Amino acid sequence: MDIENYIKNVFQIKTESEFNDFALKLFHYQQLNNKTYRNYINLIGYNVDSIKEYHEIPFLPIELFRSKKIITENIKPKAIFKSSGTTNHEKSKHYILDLEIYKKSIIETFKLFIGEPEEFVFLCLIPDYKQNPHSSLSFMCAELIKKSANPISGFYLQKHSELISHIQYCQKHNQKFILFGLSFELLEIAKQNKMSLDDGIVIETGGSKKHNKQIIKDDLHKQLKSCFNTQYIYSEYGMAELLSQSYYISDNCFKTPPWKKILIRDKTNPLKIIHTKNRGSINIIDLVNIYSCGFIATNDFGHLTKNGFNIIGRNQHATTRGCNLMI
Repeated sequence: MDIENYIKNVFQIKTESEFNDFALKLFHYQQLNNKTYRNYINLIGYNVDSIKEYHEIPFLPIELFRSKKIITENIKPKAIFKSSGTTNHEKSKHYILDLEIYKKSIIETFKLFIGEPEEFVFLCLIPDYKQNPHSSLSFMCAELIKKSANPISGFYLQKHSELISHIQYCQKHNQKFILFGLSFELLEIAKQNKMSLDDGIVIETGGSKKHNKQIIKDDLHKQLKSCFNTQYIYSEYGMAELLSQSYYISDNCFKTPPWKKILIRDKTNPLKIIHTKNRGSINIIDLVNIYSCGFIATNDFGHLTKNGFNIIGRNQHATTRGCNLMI
């Protein structure tokens, strides 16, 4: 595979046919060059030459990111992102060989669903990337903050009074702003301050669990809307093992960029893809996951909708994870 040409064009995908072509190219490259993925394919007995459509491609169980080095090239990684699981479990590791791909995916996805980063002030209730260099979420926020180029864009975890002051500044000066935070951190500041954010954007991320606390997403959004006096709460969905995000903005569902696709597998047969809107376990194709694995079987449970997909929760017995566990 001509990787340079692949990277140049993967962000230009527009049709289902183009997506299928790129998926097959990436699959053949990774099954040849990723030892763990190749061994898994051989173990489950797939006939590589018979695969013609992206939904026929085998998906690597996400658990293997905890026990194996999932990588296609024998090159020293530029970064290692780790999942934010519980301390009694081995964390997943995503070895990043090209940070520029991740940066481009972050910005292009944001532009597609929200707008130009330069137009916003980013107020992030996320652990600072300088203290959390293995967090893909912190890296994403740091990149958006940098693109914003606004002096008050930054990380505001445990800086609540400063955060409130900067929100008020943005409101007074009609500056577009985004409050981007871990779900439980947003809920805490919302309940403590009861301020109107109808003139800004609130994006929650990090799942619905923190230690022994859990909250249903619909309840979380209902509480945030009430406390922040706003009609809309956005969500971001991503994970350490991926390089592309999904956003929940409208239509009551998450949407993906053209280089990412969600498939649903049968909860009783992990090798079977469901082609209906029935509930099942979520498989993800991330075509910019070039140097690790672009075909991942997650432990998230959900379903497809007319315009996207929704997350219902975690599969039973799945390892607890989610960025709220970072704090």
